[in-house]
Amino acid sequence: MKADGVVPRGLHGQVVDTIGRSLAAGELRSGQVLRLEDLQERYGVSRTVAREVVRVLESKRVVSSRPRVGVTVRPMSAWNLYDPQVIRWRLASPRRETQLRELAELRAAVEPAAAALAAVHAAPAVRQELTAHARALTSAARAGDVKGFVAADAAFHRVLLGASGNGMFAQLAEATEELLVARHDLLLLPERLDTDGVRRHLDVAEAVAAGRGAEAAQAAGSIVAAARDEVERLLQGCATNALLGLPG
Repeated sequence: MKADGVVPRGLHGQVVDTIGRSLAAGELRSGQVLRLEDLQERYGVSRTVAREVVRVLESKRVVSSRPRVGVTVRPMSAWNLYDPQVIRWRLASPRRETQLRELAELRAAVEPAAAALAAVHAAPAVRQELTAHARALTSAARAGDVKGFVAADAAFHRVLLGASGNGMFAQLAEATEELLVARHDLLLLPERLDTDGVRRHLDVAEAVAAGRGAEAAQAAGSIVAAARDEVERLLQGCATNALLGLPG
């Protein structure tokens, strides 16, 4: 397992995912100490597998391991919160609203700046690719193709962040993609796909293609603001339904 967000496979990957979800849900609390023997017994794995599990969790900074002390759960503030698997754990937890809002705020801070930079730095082929993804998004929305819509949306924002020429912005693409995919997986997309949002993506692509940085930033800002407001509305609707005992 690399410390790059790749999900580990096999038995140790399953245990990592189980523990991660427990950590994100607060079932395993900061400062709690686990021993390898505890992991072996609780999850029915060998000592070798337990050690690999700890190594992966350490790479994500969710635990620390010290001889004669054991494996200690770290506070969430110390975790690698940009790790896509950590994001998925948090989104699957009862605290998912916090993760959704943090991701939305991150996008609002970064994507307008990325769009402005893309208008200056993006190569012609990248500008064309961004436009192609915006058009694919339009086609998916018209067809009511939710899966295609989510895929095109994720691709558009991944290319936009990379086109900025800022390597640190580009590496936020995975975190952004987790939010976009989560809106679908957590049933946080509206029943009708947002045609206004689609038009804003075309506006960004056109502004980037024409080298108009201020317009690109303004259009990107409107995308992330609208997406944030939409998620807030849907979350409030789910909370209201829960109180009334209605389906989410």
